[in-house]
Amino acid sequence: MLKCTRRTMHALEAVVDIAFHARPEPVQSKDIAARQGVPQRYLEQVMQHLVRNGVLKGVRGPRGGYTLARERRRITVGEVVRIVSELDAEGEEDAVAGSELGRRTVQPIWEECQTVIMERIDRITLEDLCNRAQTQGIDAPLEGADNFAI
Repeated sequence: MLKCTRRTMHALEAVVDIAFHARPEPVQSKDIAARQGVPQRYLEQVMQHLVRNGVLKGVRGPRGGYTLARERRRITVGEVVRIVSELDAEGEEDAVAGSELGRRTVQPIWEECQTVIMERIDRITLEDLCNRAQTQGIDAPLEGADNFAI
């Protein structure tokens, strides 16, 4: 079930942060955490999950951190939301309406709304969000910043 949890918002913001602040060197999680105002350990589990699912690439070492695993125009908000939802759903049951009325009326409408939302966010890429950040005057990355590392 689609939920907009705090973890989902922080994960999405972290991925956009990596896309927006891309350089030849990886973006360090301590920098992302500082910009978000959250503890670094809070982000690590979700960042590793995004690495395992092919959205991010983790780089080890003293100058380690995270880069995008693909071009930012090829990663959608919907993909990130689905991956984080897997973490949020661990050990949790989906809400199911208890009565016949709920199962036949409320639940189908909720599922329809979720489908519409997911279809919409599947069309929004990290490139779109980075462009929006620039037009909003958010701390622009340095000249020559890359949006993809190989």
